Amino acid sequence: MQFSAKVSEASKQRTACAIIPVDAKSRLTASGKALDEACGGAIGKLLKRNDLGSKLGATQLLSMTEGPAERVLLVRSGEGVLSQADFRKLAGASAQAVKGYKDAFSYLTELEVADADSAWQAQQLALAAGLACYKFTRCLSDAKPNPLAKFQVHAPEKKQLSAVKKGVAMGAAQATGSNVARELGNLPGNICTPTYLVGQAKELAKKHAKITTSVVDAKKMQSLGMGAFMSVAKGSDEPPALIAMQYKGGKANQKPVVLVGKGITFDTGGISLKPGQAMNEMKFDMCGAASVFGVMAALAELEPAINVVCLVAAAENMPSGRASKPGDVVTSMSGKTIEILNTDAEGRLVLCDALTYAAKFKPEVVIDVATLTGACVIALGNHATGLYANEDELAQSLIAAGERTGDRAWRMPLWDEYQPMLDSNFADMQNIGGREAGSVTAACFLSRFAEDYTWAHLDIAGSAWNSGGNKGATGRPVPLLMEYLLNK
Repeated sequence: MQFSAKVSEASKQRTACAIIPVDAKSRLTASGKALDEACGGAIGKLLKRNDLGSKLGATQLLSMTEGPAERVLLVRSGEGVLSQADFRKLAGASAQAVKGYKDAFSYLTELEVADADSAWQAQQLALAAGLACYKFTRCLSDAKPNPLAKFQVHAPEKKQLSAVKKGVAMGAAQATGSNVARELGNLPGNICTPTYLVGQAKELAKKHAKITTSVVDAKKMQSLGMGAFMSVAKGSDEPPALIAMQYKGGKANQKPVVLVGKGITFDTGGISLKPGQAMNEMKFDMCGAASVFGVMAALAELEPAINVVCLVAAAENMPSGRASKPGDVVTSMSGKTIEILNTDAEGRLVLCDALTYAAKFKPEVVIDVATLTGACVIALGNHATGLYANEDELAQSLIAAGERTGDRAWRMPLWDEYQPMLDSNFADMQNIGGREAGSVTAACFLSRFAEDYTWAHLDIAGSAWNSGGNKGATGRPVPLLMEYLLNK
């Protein structure tokens, strides 16, 4: 999809669909008035019929017989200065309405948004358009992608054009990354295996000069002492892999940010078998890994001057005669021993060894991303990602990035008082802490392997995918991570 920005005279701008805001009193912005004149006053006449709903984000599509635009999409923008959340609603509603046309031109940047400039607005519009155009077609015998191939954003003044272009580029890259994550997350487990993810990482390195890929296979894991990681993969015929993708855009001596993604390509729960209901959704248990793939794709598109390492801890958790059993004790790469009380708490077992491995990159910051606990869904629902951090400044930066993008996170406690819940009689620790505070104790477990660097944990179990009729991966938290990486 092609994204661009320009200073446009609405009376002359040819497009398949022009997106025009209309306030609560059915007044048009400057571009809307100019387009109305070019259409012989047709827009104003149709507005008087009051067919456009009064609710913020309501849309009405008009087919035009005069003027440069084949169609005009009217979007109810409300009255006065918009909040950032309301503007994102308009961006999303308009993008959904125009995704069926070959191109669209948005004039929503003429609206006033609290604490936001035209660059931020352009970013939100491009992100919304890119997300709206995604459609999963890989496994459908007769499906066509959405036709929207060109999306342009209006710069209200020439002096704003550079900033608007920058915002469009950022939003487009966030959409690219989110859609890469959605595609990987939506693939079924018989296609998207650890081996498949290895192939995808190698393809990224082939296509982009600034990306290199290396893989720690099962034999190398054994030699490194990754007993926790390997314990998860024991029950599967699929070999595990720790994939390291390095984006080298900054100076050689610049410390990288390391992102670690949980890549359980299918999670049955192992011997602690999950209930059958909705088990099909456990293909989404690799959405943490999918999100770091998405970040790599977005970085390749933007090419910022930073260094980032993405680690993917890829394995399949299956029950078999070889699988780990409740009560087994394994030794992690760090040397710490773990009593496995529940084989369905497997994400933390692959992540703990990946976090130990992350130290070899001498990171500035390490952030792991994982669909880790159902307890986080109970605590925060589907709106917010659970955020844990061992350093306040990092936590605040991630929260701010989520607020700017609408990909929001909420900080959870990581207090020492929770740590004793992981005590074991037979090992240095156990892999679960009981029913209470399940998301917190999972984070406490991971924190024991991230003591040597600044670290954050994002529990995306509630935000990574939708269930029901709208089932599918969301691509979160790619926008949050990209915003953090480029503005930290």
